[in-house]
Amino acid sequence: MKKLFTKAEMLKLKGCYSETELNKCSFMQLEEITIESILDSEISLKDKSWFIINSIELTDLQKREFAIGCALVVLPIYEEKYPDNVAPRKAIEAAQKYLNNEISLGDLKEYRKKAAYAAYAAAADAAAAYAYADATAYAYAAYAAAADDAAAYAYAAYAYAAYAAAAYAAAAADAGYKNKLLLFFKEFVS
Repeated sequence: MKKLFTKAEMLKLKGCYSETELNKCSFMQLEEITIESILDSEISLKDKSWFIINSIELTDLQKREFAIGCALVVLPIYEEKYPDNVAPRKAIEAAQKYLNNEISLGDLKEYRKKAAYAAYAAAADAAAAYAYADATAYAYAAYAAAADDAAAYAYAAYAYAAYAAAAYAAAAADAGYKNKLLLFFKEFVS
């Protein structure tokens, strides 16, 4: 896992930042740019998530584990509102089990399908729909991330899952989830 970056590398890895915007970032003022200095910077959680997925040379398995970990950190936001709906959690747990060869791809698809059905049911409540759509997206993306038979789709899905988890936590009213997600990022890259 890459942990040290040059300014030239950062300019190549800048994502949606312009060169001017990137040069204003606190980590660009340092002699040595570390993953820790990037995670401690002022950039958004979703941008930190994007950087982890796209820039530190993770294996496919590590990317899948990162997406599942992000989903698990923010899932309680949804579960507080819908304590009786366990479909997103079950889908995420199924993705973990699939990665550990504990269940079949068919079983994994069934868990994902149940999470998707529950998303439609929650759509009646506008506020709930937003929270549920994100929780279900994490579950669906974790499922796709675990499915070895569609590598390109899985890559997009686990990148989205981590990115969406960061964006959702950043938008959540409770700043505690932002801190929990950032702590997970730091533990993951250490």
